[in-house]
Amino acid sequence: MSEHVRVLLSEEDVDKRIQEIGEQISKDYAGKQVHLVCVLKGGVFFLCELAKRITVPVSMDFMSVSSYGSATKSSGVVKIVKDLDEPLKDKDVLVVEDIVDSGRTLSYLLDMLRDRGPKSIKLCTLLDKPERRVVDVNVDYTGFSIPDEFVVGYGLDYDQRYRNLPFIGVVEFDGEE
Repeated sequence: MSEHVRVLLSEEDVDKRIQEIGEQISKDYAGKQVHLVCVLKGGVFFLCELAKRITVPVSMDFMSVSSYGSATKSSGVVKIVKDLDEPLKDKDVLVVEDIVDSGRTLSYLLDMLRDRGPKSIKLCTLLDKPERRVVDVNVDYTGFSIPDEFVVGYGLDYDQRYRNLPFIGVVEFDGEE
């Protein structure tokens, strides 16, 4: 069985939307510094492009949580693989994610980060799959709401492949019904 990737969102559409989100964040955090918390690995592509388009001062930190194996569905088990390097106390925190689908991982993560005493905490995601949600998560900034398809590119992977695609695509398997 072979696979190919169909373009869902072009590189130009993604760039344009990230610019708009960066402008909105810059307005919302005017006069403040925003502390970006990137969820690795997928979120790093989005974080870099977003940070370049935010005009207020930014600082950033990274964490890695695991809830996916090589399967295409969330296991529901969340494990902190790499924690933050800096405390969040009294910071305006913006968690930057590549995709929100079931909400399990993000719900757990946001609760954990809230317990660390940030001044504020918001969530920004490039992609949202609201029809997959099983845990209610408030997304403050959304790039695109997408259908329930398995997407890759712009940091999102299928078994560690396709992260470097400059667009968002759907993996399609030949011979699949």
